[in-house]
Amino acid sequence: MLMNRTTPFMVPVDDANPAIIKNEALCSECGHCFAVCEEEIGVAAKYLLNQREAYQCIGCGQCSAVCPEKAITGRPHYKIVKELIQDPEKIVVFSTSPSVRVGFADGFGKEPGTFAQDEMVGALRALGADYVFDVTFSADLTIMEEGSELLSRILKGTGPLPQFTSCCPAWVKYMENFHPDKTKYLSSAKSPIGMQGAVIKTYFAHKKHIDPEKIISVAVTPCTAKKAEIAREELCDAGKLLNIEEMRDNDYVITTKELVQWCKEEGMDLGKITPSKYDSVLGEGTGAGMIFGNTGGVMEAALRTVYRVLEGKEAPADFYQLRPVRGLNNRKEAEVTIAGKNLKVCILYGTAAAEEFLAEDMSGYHFVEVMTCPGGCISGAGQPDCGSVPVSDAVRKKRIASLYQADERAQYRNSMDNPEIGMIYNEFFKEPLSLLSETLLHTTYKSK
Repeated sequence: MLMNRTTPFMVPVDDANPAIIKNEALCSECGHCFAVCEEEIGVAAKYLLNQREAYQCIGCGQCSAVCPEKAITGRPHYKIVKELIQDPEKIVVFSTSPSVRVGFADGFGKEPGTFAQDEMVGALRALGADYVFDVTFSADLTIMEEGSELLSRILKGTGPLPQFTSCCPAWVKYMENFHPDKTKYLSSAKSPIGMQGAVIKTYFAHKKHIDPEKIISVAVTPCTAKKAEIAREELCDAGKLLNIEEMRDNDYVITTKELVQWCKEEGMDLGKITPSKYDSVLGEGTGAGMIFGNTGGVMEAALRTVYRVLEGKEAPADFYQLRPVRGLNNRKEAEVTIAGKNLKVCILYGTAAAEEFLAEDMSGYHFVEVMTCPGGCISGAGQPDCGSVPVSDAVRKKRIASLYQADERAQYRNSMDNPEIGMIYNEFFKEPLSLLSETLLHTTYKSK
């Protein structure tokens, strides 16, 4: 077992690491951090082969998730955001990822996986948010763009197959660090948070007549790697479009843990928070966007839309409970037939598992989902640990189940049906893969 393993190595954390920090005084040299990085993430395994090279951290933070002393933690942003909220010249906009709503209550000692969406939004309003939006909206936007790109590759040969998902920033960094020659397989679609920030400072700012330079875009996520992602030089497309130098698409990332800590510092009790709803324009998501937080969720959401496009009708019921892509196995495969085409897909979590897949013959596969964290974003390093280090599979299963239940309750379960998605295409982007879509919603990769 990972937690019983001893090793003479510890994960080195550079002072400039944008995702995580390490307090050496707290480190007990147990080696758990290095073990998870070697066995599940695969980065430390490469370092062992050549210790003369710099340790190429991908920011996933899973080392912090297994650290019993909490010597490694996410780099905090919430105190900076707290100060900015006090500035009357700033418009502070929060966008919350799907998994946060099933981890937030965990931090207050509630039953793991408790769905606390309205309480989470209410807490952000009480903390001083000017607007609160749902990243489930931009997950739907991602499906529209990534799904269209996949169809273009399959039907028109516009790119190599299989197409890999690009939602997980740690996975993207892994590819850039260790397989730059294979980044051509990555979807060019930005992550949902990457899209959300660009849309907030263009479409939303225009609709609300807000100076985009006054907007502070804060993503609330289960993920430490998002802290590094928002600093990518490629993710400043809103500023480029508007000719505003040095304006980032997103400004800060706070994790679920940080949000809980901030709430507790303000004396909030979960049971006394006034529930609230998301703001409109970027506040409505579908069940398809909701399950982005689970391993296999992006795949299932994408296939629902691909079926609708190719068949011209609603997908059958089994596409709304696609069991072969669900569960906690770190590798799952499925074959589906849509419009007479057999599509072979693979779902992976843990970049060590992805490394094994990359070494295989990938021909015959069409679409591959990769998440770095075990079980997907529901088990990101920024999620509360529920008193277990690392988070147990029992907790992961409850969070996964909570998101699937939310999908089943949702009014809309296909990204194409989201009325706010329809509105943003009608008013702004016109269609997926349009020139403006390519400018704001897609990105490029290079060797890091």
